[in-house]
Amino acid sequence: MRIGTTALAALALLSLAATAPALAAEKKYDTGASDSEIKVGQTVPLSGPASAYATIGKAQAAYMKMINDQGGVNGRKINLIQYDDAYSPPKTVEQVRKLVESDEVLLTFQIIGTAPNVAVQKYLNTKKVPQLFAATGASRFTDPKNFPWTMGFNPSYVVEGRIYGQYILKTHPDAKIGVLYQNDDLGRDYLAGLKAGLGDKAAKMIVAESSYEITEPTIDSHILKLKDAGADLLFSASTPKQAAQAIKKVAELGWKPVHIVDINANSLGATLKPAGLENAKGLISVGYVKDPLEEGFKNDPGVQRYLAFMEKYYPDGDKGSNFNVYGYITAELLVQVLKQCGDELTRENVLKQATHLDHVELGMLLPGISITTSPTDYRVNKQLQMIQFDGAHWQNIGGIVTDTAAE
Repeated sequence: MRIGTTALAALALLSLAATAPALAAEKKYDTGASDSEIKVGQTVPLSGPASAYATIGKAQAAYMKMINDQGGVNGRKINLIQYDDAYSPPKTVEQVRKLVESDEVLLTFQIIGTAPNVAVQKYLNTKKVPQLFAATGASRFTDPKNFPWTMGFNPSYVVEGRIYGQYILKTHPDAKIGVLYQNDDLGRDYLAGLKAGLGDKAAKMIVAESSYEITEPTIDSHILKLKDAGADLLFSASTPKQAAQAIKKVAELGWKPVHIVDINANSLGATLKPAGLENAKGLISVGYVKDPLEEGFKNDPGVQRYLAFMEKYYPDGDKGSNFNVYGYITAELLVQVLKQCGDELTRENVLKQATHLDHVELGMLLPGISITTSPTDYRVNKQLQMIQFDGAHWQNIGGIVTDTAAE
């Protein structure tokens, strides 16, 4: 039996009509997502005591502009809504509630700071809004059992502290350690990690501890206390402003301790330059990202892409700042997660994709470092490398250390 052209056309139309609802049904959206847009919310300390971190948010906004100029993610533009919280937890609460209840974002991304993230963690988990890649390494942000909707980005402060403890035992076994630490989850986690790394020698080796409040105008008295205790190794678990003050004060006193600073405070632009590069010479820390100005990375494709991005989308930003590198890689990882979501832009799927990252390589991570997560292991960065400042750049002084133990 021959079917006429008209009949064939009718059958084709019927077939299309039957499959259209199925095709439409494949797209799933929660509040904050649509065919054209993905709303992402963030608080940044554009002012206040931690305003050195403001450039992170600016780099992330610039990255989203680049992605949008390229057509967005799976055809959708990213609408990154940023508010200043001045690194003040009460203000963070106010701004995050606005993001969720008024702006109706799909997720929050890279809220900056330990205390600000603590302030909104329970709220976001109650609301089942992803607190994605929180800019903190406190252990409470890699705790899927108690906070399944929260995922930190930074290397765990406990793990990092443990690595420093092991390094001190190996290279300075007779050290008398003075610890300067921020009086919050950041500082306390570092201190706990350091003591774990030192093991049963911690009580003998740590001769003094001094905690400071982030609102203190200067930490000079704390440095004097640690020096007077006879410390010959100083560990600073701090953020840029206080770390810079410590480096400068140590130099003014003519004190020559081995000086270790945590990863949050090893920025060339935000910490070392304000402290004086000569004063910072010899500092020890850890890293996991490439130095875009290091000669050895000059022909590296990832570095070349980063520099081209900075030139076009954030020309006023410091190309050598590891804060801007940090903003770039976190934004790149967010885009990776959103790509993996496909057309299922629900909060549940965002969380699913973020917890199923499989050896993701980002252009500005050090060679040999990749990102793997699982529903039971929320730690994004588990690999670090010991580094030392030579007066101009950070230089690698050891191989990559991978922390395989669950927290």
